Amino acid sequence: MCGIAGIFHLTENNQLDPNIIAKMNDRQHHRGPDAGDYFFDPGVALAHRRLSIIDLEGSPQPMMSADQRACIVFNGEIYNYKELHQELSAKGYQFNTDGDTETILNAWLEWGEECVHKLRGMFAFAIWDRQKQCMFIARDRLGIKPFFYSLLPNGEFIFGSELKVLKQHPLFDKTLRNTAVEDYFTFGYIPEPHTIYQNTYKLSPGHCFLLEKGNNQLPVPKEYWDVPVHFENDLSAEAVNQQLVERLKEAVKIRMVADVPLGAFLSGGVDSSAIVALMAQLQSDPVNTCAIGFDVKAFNETEYAQQVADQYKTNHRMEVVDQDDFDLVDKLADLYDEPYADSSAMPTYRVCELARKHVTVALSGDGGDELFAGYRRYNLHMHEEKIRRLLPLGLRKAIFGPLGKLYPKLDWAPKFLRAKTTFQSMALDTVEGYYNSMSLLRKDERRKLFSDEYNASLGDYSSLEVFRKYGDKAKHLDPLKITQYIDMKTYLVGDILTKVDRASMAHSLEVRVPLLDHKFIEWAFNTPSASNLSNGVGKSAFKKSLEPHLSDDILYRQKMGFAVPLVAWLRGPLKQRLYDGLLSQQMTESGYFNMKRIKRLIDDHVNGLRDNSASLWALLMFESFMRQQLD
Repeated sequence: MCGIAGIFHLTENNQLDPNIIAKMNDRQHHRGPDAGDYFFDPGVALAHRRLSIIDLEGSPQPMMSADQRACIVFNGEIYNYKELHQELSAKGYQFNTDGDTETILNAWLEWGEECVHKLRGMFAFAIWDRQKQCMFIARDRLGIKPFFYSLLPNGEFIFGSELKVLKQHPLFDKTLRNTAVEDYFTFGYIPEPHTIYQNTYKLSPGHCFLLEKGNNQLPVPKEYWDVPVHFENDLSAEAVNQQLVERLKEAVKIRMVADVPLGAFLSGGVDSSAIVALMAQLQSDPVNTCAIGFDVKAFNETEYAQQVADQYKTNHRMEVVDQDDFDLVDKLADLYDEPYADSSAMPTYRVCELARKHVTVALSGDGGDELFAGYRRYNLHMHEEKIRRLLPLGLRKAIFGPLGKLYPKLDWAPKFLRAKTTFQSMALDTVEGYYNSMSLLRKDERRKLFSDEYNASLGDYSSLEVFRKYGDKAKHLDPLKITQYIDMKTYLVGDILTKVDRASMAHSLEVRVPLLDHKFIEWAFNTPSASNLSNGVGKSAFKKSLEPHLSDDILYRQKMGFAVPLVAWLRGPLKQRLYDGLLSQQMTESGYFNMKRIKRLIDDHVNGLRDNSASLWALLMFESFMRQQLD
């Protein structure tokens, strides 16, 4: 786990300013505190910060190939590097190190762009090939490791592991992307391939591209892998039950190779408990586990984490966070570099902080809900689909469209009376209905929040386009698989994996994700929807397979999530922050917002009339970002 940065002039071969690349690299010191170095060629500058995990004394980066033809900067881990090392050695390639970095270099020399198909792991890398006068760039299949890039007006292509790295370049364009504000208040993050900045991008998961000297145009990134949406046969329930644990155990096993202390997050939920259970079966020493709890029972599931820790006799560390632990609010804008509204970023930061006191590598259970349909929203969506199948779209629009407009937003009422979003979704097709349900602020709420001028500036653009792009690709699948696919292409990478990468790297902690092993996904995504969501139970097939390893208390209790007491915070200790920040001159002059609407949202929430915590938190994170822009 590391930080990478680089500058590549598309047409010129002048020596690049070493002070600029040094400043870029210094800004990501937290990602790799163990070592840092640079490489320079005419028109090329590469930089690296290293967090040593494997081959601790060897494998320095940037790394040259043995024949001095190519140079790489690489962030991540390749889990099958030993097998590739053997294969490439048999072909005559020389190795001077025992790590995975040199394996990628020689794979490039042997297979060129096709080398990405050989790699099993999480990665973001750039390879400069002196002979071919080109730079090859790739990101892992699921987007576990980040990669940001921009083309500057002077012809320099710059890249880095975080946005803050690119912002150190004096020519970086800080112009905000107009549509990104609409995207952010829809999703709570800015989905790939865009960023908050007009001319800066994220390389999408499973994509790569080749930059060639002399070509001053950026190529369109090429997709080399995708979640399998075309498969011949669904897995039978029997096959899933028989094979799942062993296949997952293999994905866990290859992620337990490290020359530094290794452990796991253990929240007490199904996914992290499954990972810990399998780790315990794969090693003789006790597994190092850690958990974060809150001193408010409604947000605390440490008792379940302790159950698993006791069952598998782990070295378990647990810390309880005060319910008023909101000191991180001001750190989040710097951590994420662009607006990011998932409040669970705070406990994630704390659990990474705790883990780093004892280990350098931690395995996590991220990805299980998307892969095996564990979120409660999937169950609700499938209930809606039953009505969609019975009634044609035109009739549903006539019935549910008016209801969605007229029905009040009853945040204070029992859940069965909070039907406004459901009525709205019922008047829409599968993809748009799911988009409406998933939106942080629905379309009607965003139109009220935004100023007339900003609404007009959006023209025909709608953030629905993000979901449509992926929904169209998976339209031949059943409705549940469509929503899972959309989540894996948007929410998983834009929210979950972004949160874990920034929180872990802030503490120089490497996090590995067995459930997102691409070979496991290629098998597991074939699990029939009826096996994933059975009788209202999400992840049903997954849980059934784990019954010999975990208790029913762990497998079948209601999903809790990693939440913080936002409602109370925003009515108490953060109340004045809302008024001072959200009604500030900066927010007013941004031109994005209807300030009267913001004032109403604050007043109604503070006075207990509505729960506007999600909207207000998103606004608070946006305001923090805007304030940081001025620093």
